Amino acid sequence: MAIPVKLPVFEGPLDLLLHLIDKNKIDIYDIPIVEITDQYMEYIHSMETEDLGIMSEFMVMAATLIDIKCRMLLPKEVTEEGEEEDPRAELVERLLEYKMYKYMSYELRDRMEESSSVFYKTPSVPKEVLSYREPADPKALLEGMTLQRLNQVFQSILKRQEEKVDPIRSKFGKIEKEEVNLPDKMQDVRQYAKEHRFFRFRTLLKAQASKTQIVVTFLAILELMKMGAIRIMQEHLFDEIQIETVDYTAGLQEEEENYGN
Repeated sequence: MAIPVKLPVFEGPLDLLLHLIDKNKIDIYDIPIVEITDQYMEYIHSMETEDLGIMSEFMVMAATLIDIKCRMLLPKEVTEEGEEEDPRAELVERLLEYKMYKYMSYELRDRMEESSSVFYKTPSVPKEVLSYREPADPKALLEGMTLQRLNQVFQSILKRQEEKVDPIRSKFGKIEKEEVNLPDKMQDVRQYAKEHRFFRFRTLLKAQASKTQIVVTFLAILELMKMGAIRIMQEHLFDEIQIETVDYTAGLQEEEENYGN
């Protein structure tokens, strides 16, 4: 009758290697690769698992150990600096890194267990106690205070306020939307033409307060000229543009239909 033997479960091939190193009290920087490989293969043969993912990880490490074992039998390779390469160096580095993370996990587990036994009580101090402020004594506050000292405090406060002001943005003005529409401007130009009858185009534009006003005024002049209410004249190239009123009522009905009064 076979005697059942329960094998220890390892989290991975590196965990098994660390177990074998600790069990045999081996220096991790000088691993007897032949001995460790034999013990590792013995454990692999004893494993009973149907998980191919787990088995594949252990088999890959077994192949790595056999490869290192074969390289140990060959003449050692020499680096460019003239030093002999150790085939076990990469494995040792992986084992040290795994060992560090494993011990860190133990530390985190212990801290988690300690924190699970710690309880906190929410503060239950009355609002009256929290809002209490010790009354200030004006005499104690003003003790040793002089007019000169008060002036110094006042000047320091003013200086701090000046430093908070942005020297550039503080000079920005307020931008407001200018409401200008063509029908109103046409009415203004019509009234101006009625009062002056004959005037210069430049004089009319100079009376406008902004670029928007100038543009809309120019459009109003074009509309009035198209309706025949005014006439534009210029005797020579680059001469002053003269505007003459033709008929105040010309095109009025057309303007009312298009724009409305």
